[in-house]
Amino acid sequence: MSPRPQPGREFVLTLSCPDQAGLVHAVTTFLVNHSGNILESQQFDDRLEDRFFMRVHFDVSDPGISLDDLCTGFGPVGQAYGISWQLHDASTPTRTLIMVSKFGHCLNDLLFRKSTGALNIEIPAIVSNHRDFEPLAQSYGIPFHHIPVTKETKAEAEARLLELVRELDVDLVVLARYMQILSDDLCKQLEGRAINIHHSFLPSFKGARPYVQAHERGVKLVGATAHYVTSDLDEGPIIEQDVVRVDHSRDPDELVTIGRDVEAQVLARAVEWHSESRVLVNGKCTVVFR
Repeated sequence: MSPRPQPGREFVLTLSCPDQAGLVHAVTTFLVNHSGNILESQQFDDRLEDRFFMRVHFDVSDPGISLDDLCTGFGPVGQAYGISWQLHDASTPTRTLIMVSKFGHCLNDLLFRKSTGALNIEIPAIVSNHRDFEPLAQSYGIPFHHIPVTKETKAEAEARLLELVRELDVDLVVLARYMQILSDDLCKQLEGRAINIHHSFLPSFKGARPYVQAHERGVKLVGATAHYVTSDLDEGPIIEQDVVRVDHSRDPDELVTIGRDVEAQVLARAVEWHSESRVLVNGKCTVVFR
């Protein structure tokens, strides 16, 4: 595992804008003028959309230069080129609220990875519409919030969730097999900062017992998809996907086990890449600088 970034010394700049001459030169000139040294740089030119994307991880040798100084310095560059950009301290953990229902494999995986330092996130709260994983949350010392959801209380439950997001200064909401459909309004308020995981049988095998349906149809691939949440159910910009090949010898329970492993791994990678500012939304899809 690579060493964690040094607080106040290492920063990440991400940007997107219409493609035009001089962009890379403008960014590198800004870095030189602010005592910056590039540690990692990636870029992508979407020729179909005529749009440019870039991620730069850099350190600053001058201890007198702060994040505010860098943001102030890059402002005129962004304005001159019509850039949509973000700049932050690379060491700052992403404050991540995790939501779960009755399947805990993804939650458990994220908690373990966070505890080992594999994910640079903080988890200020776990939210669930059931109490099944309250003991697990307690074992990690994380506050657990039971917010039941019924047709009659859905609006109230979502209001409480948004209240927690604001109170806890949450950067990212992760639906770790949270089995409730979010309202259009909530999806809009969490746009670009909520990630969902689902089995990649969707939309072929919707509804209950998807692995049983998959077994009945003789599937040859078991997989999972992590995507940003939008009001279009399970159709948000995709961050990561993976599959495992299976055959007729696997029964439905084995497919469930295989599927859960894939789901946990795919979600963990999506959370990791988002927390490291490696994912830039490009319309209905994403640019992922791995």
